[in-house]
Amino acid sequence: MPKWTAFPYPDKQYVYTEAALKKQWARLHRGDCEPFPKDKAVVQAWIAYHAGDFASAYDAGLAAGPAGYNAAHKAALIHANYLETAEKKKLDLLSEVGARCEELQAADPRNANAFYLYAYAMGRYSQGISITKALAQGLGGKVRDALQTTLKLQPKHADAHIAFGAWHAEIIDKVGSMIGGMTYGAKRDEAIRHYETALELNPDSAIARTEFADGLVMLDGKKALKRAEQLYAEAAAIEPADAMERLDVEQARSEIE
Repeated sequence: MPKWTAFPYPDKQYVYTEAALKKQWARLHRGDCEPFPKDKAVVQAWIAYHAGDFASAYDAGLAAGPAGYNAAHKAALIHANYLETAEKKKLDLLSEVGARCEELQAADPRNANAFYLYAYAMGRYSQGISITKALAQGLGGKVRDALQTTLKLQPKHADAHIAFGAWHAEIIDKVGSMIGGMTYGAKRDEAIRHYETALELNPDSAIARTEFADGLVMLDGKKALKRAEQLYAEAAAIEPADAMERLDVEQARSEIE
C-alpha cells in the first residue's frame, strides 16, 4: 500500500485505552451508530482510527476480517477525503472501499455501515469525477439506494442523514430542481429535513453543520450565506473528541479564514 499522509494534529487526548474507548463509544459513534466490537483486534483498529493513525487502522481492520471492515473502510475514507492530495490515489482508494463494502453487504445484509460507507465512498468518488459524470454512470441511484437501506436498518444514523441531505442538494445544484425531482427524486425540502435531522441526532457534529451550510448555498444561493456562515462558526467552535472530528473542525476554521 502507498504511504499515507500522517494525521497533522496528533493529540494524546485522541488516544483511547480500550476501557476509555468503551466509555466514550456512544459519544464517538453517535454519528454512525456502529456497535462496540466484540473482537479485541477490531477494538485496536478503532483505537488507531480515533487517534488518527488511519493507515494502522486500515491494516488492522482488514486483518481482522469482515468484522473489522467498517473500521478499515472508515479510516480509508477519512484519509482519502481529508489527507490524500493525489487525485488518482484518492479515487482508487474510494473505488476499492466501495467494492469491498458491496462484498460486506452481501455477507452481512443487516450491517448498516456496510451500506453507509459504500454511499460515502461512491459519493466522494462522484464528486471527484464530477456529479454530472457520476449521474450518467448511474452512481446517483446507487448512492440513494444505499442511504435508504442504511436508514431503514438504522433510522438514527446521523451521518447517513447528512449524506442524504448532500445527495439531494448536489443533484438539484447540478441539474436543477425540476429535472432533479422528476429524474432522481431529489427535493429541496428533503435535503433540509435530512440536515436538520442529523443535527438533532448528533448536536456535537461539526460536519453536520458544514455540510448543511454547503447544502443551503447550493440550494438557495446568496440568500443562504448568512445562515451558512453561522453554521460554519458553530462548527469551528466545537471541541473535537477524536482525529476525524478535529479534521472537520480544522476544515471549518480554514473555510472561515
